[in-house]
Amino acid sequence: MPEKGLLIVLSGPSGVGKGTVRKALFASEHNEFQYSISMTTRKKRPGEVEGVDYFFRTKEEFEQKIAEGGMLEYAQYVDNYYGTPLDYVKETIEKGQDVFLEIEVNGAMQVREKMPDGVFIFLTPPDLNELKSRIIGRGTDAPEVIEERMKIASHEIEMMASYDYAVVNDHVDNAVYKIREIIRAEHCRVDRVIGKYIKMIKEI
Repeated sequence: MPEKGLLIVLSGPSGVGKGTVRKALFASEHNEFQYSISMTTRKKRPGEVEGVDYFFRTKEEFEQKIAEGGMLEYAQYVDNYYGTPLDYVKETIEKGQDVFLEIEVNGAMQVREKMPDGVFIFLTPPDLNELKSRIIGRGTDAPEVIEERMKIASHEIEMMASYDYAVVNDHVDNAVYKIREIIRAEHCRVDRVIGKYIKMIKEI
C-alpha cells in the first residue's frame, strides 16, 4: 500500500500572487502534485471537460453534497456554487498522491476544520506597500475598492497564526523553492511515516 499523500493548502491575501506561484510550481517538469479539481454549478463552457476543468453539478446536487458534509470547502459567487469535493481529495491522498489546493483565506479555514493534518502555507507579501502596488498594478479596481481590499488583506494577514508555514513572495522562484522544501520536510515527519514501520514490526 503506498504512503498516503499530503493535502497542501496554499493561501494568502488577494493580490499576493497565489495563482502565479501555483502555476510556477506546476510548470516544473518534476511536478508531482495533483491540482485539486473544483466542483461548480455554473454551466460548462466550450472546451471544458468534466473531471478535468471542474466537476459540473446542478444546484440541487451541490446542495445535497453540502447537506451530507461532502464538501471540503465551498462558497457562492453570483448565484453559482464553487467548492472542493471531500471524497475526491481523500481518494487521491489515499492513492499516495499529494493534492494541492490554492484557495482564499476563508476557504482555508473551512479546510482546516475538515482536514487539520493538511499542510497549510500562507503566502505573504514582502510588506503591505508592495501588496498595494500589486493590486494597483492590476489596473482593474477603483481607488475605493483598492482601499477596501487592503483592509481585508490586513485582516487576512492577522489570520496567519492559523497556518503552519509563512512564505514571503518576494520573487516567485524563491517562493516556489521554499514551498517545495516545506513539502519535502513534511513527507519526512515521524508522525506521517511511523505507522508504516509499526506495521512492518508487527509482521515480523
